[in-house]
Amino acid sequence: MKAALRTIGIIVCCLMISAVVASTTEIGTLVENPVRFAILGDRTGGHVEGIYGKVVDEIEPLQPEFVITVGDMIEGYETDTTICNEQWEEYLKIVRPLSMPIYYTPGNHDITYDVAEGPYRRYIGKPYYAFDHRGLHIIVMDNSRWESSDELPSEQLTWLIDDLKTNRNAPRTLVFMHKPFWYNSTAIGKPDTLHSLFADFGVDAVFTGHFHHYFSGEFDGIRYTGIGSSGAGTHLGDNVLGYHFGWVTVDGDGMTIAPISMGGVHPWDLITVADAYFMSRLERCAITFDRPIPVDAELKVLSSELTVTVANLSDKVTLHDTLQWDLPDNWKIDPMSTPVEIAPGAKRTITFELMQRGDLYPLPSVSARIPYKPGQAHQVNRDLHVARQAICVAAVKKPAIDGKLDESCWLEAETLLLDDDGVPADGDSTRFYFAYDDKAVYLAAICYESVMDSLTASVKEHDGPVYSEDCVGYFIQPDLAGEVIYQIYVNPAGAVFDQKLAPKEDEYYAGDRSWNTEPEIATDRGVDFWTVEIKIPLTQLQVKTAADSEWGLNFRRKQKRLNHVMNWQSPIDYDPATYGRLSFE
Repeated sequence: MKAALRTIGIIVCCLMISAVVASTTEIGTLVENPVRFAILGDRTGGHVEGIYGKVVDEIEPLQPEFVITVGDMIEGYETDTTICNEQWEEYLKIVRPLSMPIYYTPGNHDITYDVAEGPYRRYIGKPYYAFDHRGLHIIVMDNSRWESSDELPSEQLTWLIDDLKTNRNAPRTLVFMHKPFWYNSTAIGKPDTLHSLFADFGVDAVFTGHFHHYFSGEFDGIRYTGIGSSGAGTHLGDNVLGYHFGWVTVDGDGMTIAPISMGGVHPWDLITVADAYFMSRLERCAITFDRPIPVDAELKVLSSELTVTVANLSDKVTLHDTLQWDLPDNWKIDPMSTPVEIAPGAKRTITFELMQRGDLYPLPSVSARIPYKPGQAHQVNRDLHVARQAICVAAVKKPAIDGKLDESCWLEAETLLLDDDGVPADGDSTRFYFAYDDKAVYLAAICYESVMDSLTASVKEHDGPVYSEDCVGYFIQPDLAGEVIYQIYVNPAGAVFDQKLAPKEDEYYAGDRSWNTEPEIATDRGVDFWTVEIKIPLTQLQVKTAADSEWGLNFRRKQKRLNHVMNWQSPIDYDPATYGRLSFE
């Protein structure tokens, strides 16, 4: 027995020595021949045609040893696998000029729903996996369908832990995943399951995508990097980098990370995660309006005066710039520009005269460059906020929730819906109704459809992808002084998707799908229409009474046959500052 134990001990010792020798050998190799590889950022999510291919063409002459993506390679958000297949074939043609190996990370556009995993495996391979390359151990995770580390399937976490244990002696361990869970946890001092694992097992760096802008930070010795857009729509920080890709060099001394754009090579900490958070605040808080401009049923403004507040959120840098209006031909605003000088932490309020000279849309926008640290400023643009008015009538008699819409409260309809550009939509006509009593608010709609056989309503489960089918949708803000929104979608089969939305620490809105309206819902169909009738208890909206109040509101219809999205207030946005008003009589 002692001999056996001695033999096992010798074997373990030899394995440990072998691991150390292997690691030392690989580090020595890296000193003489560093590893260099490129990281492609998001391609999709409002993608700009042709940009991703141009980034690919820039990477190829640099001849990295391999290329790896951080996800969102196709537009996705399709339950039709035929369309997914076509999108993957298109993507693979775009990256075909790359002569080196390519490794892929799945994003939420790539595997939006479980059904999309089949095409992903067929064209790309396993959603999560690991590989080794000259002293690098690289882990690729799949967080495409989840919103935090704690939501990841136990199967994947078990695999990750086993892999980290097995490869804990690797000279360098890098992790790739699409969504930056760390941004809303580790970066602001909150616990995170994945970060704890990465710290325990000596992970050196983590790379993510998803946000379409670049940011970085180091926590417990781990370098976290959010790669921005390589072709997707850009917003935060795009005045600094624009479209870019990541370039990583690993040698015996460590690792250098540089975002590369058309402007050249930038330092890794050009935009830190703290900078990104600050710029998010600037986007929402630096330029604000005292109120949205009211608009009547004919889409004509009901006010000629507008007050704008500019806030310098920096506590170190004075704001020196010009508040400038970008005016389409259908608007006049006086003055068009005004210089602003605002001390750190101060605000300035400016009043403008405005005149609508034609259609309501396109709306004017106002902008200024707001400092976020010494020597750096972020361009903040705000479209003028307007608010259409809808009436919620008092229901003398509680309507029967049967989809018939034959009660007297269903008389005043909102019928004018707009496309994303604010032009009256071309889809079949739709009538939206609103009513209330002392216990509930009632929503109803008649959706005319000239080809009833075309209705798409296959989703039956609660919180399924109702929004990808024929449906009506509502965005409700019961408290105008608050920022909580309730989102509700219903399809012709009566299936519901609902969630509560509230701003996160980074100022973007996050959905809480555990919240449910618990509504009474009925749908019906006629020869050339379908209807929906909904009763939502006021208690579910955290409201005691609705009488004589005013709520923020937006609503829409999606008509699948025509691929039309028709909005009451355009464009649709989570930000309640962009909503219209629902007045309770």
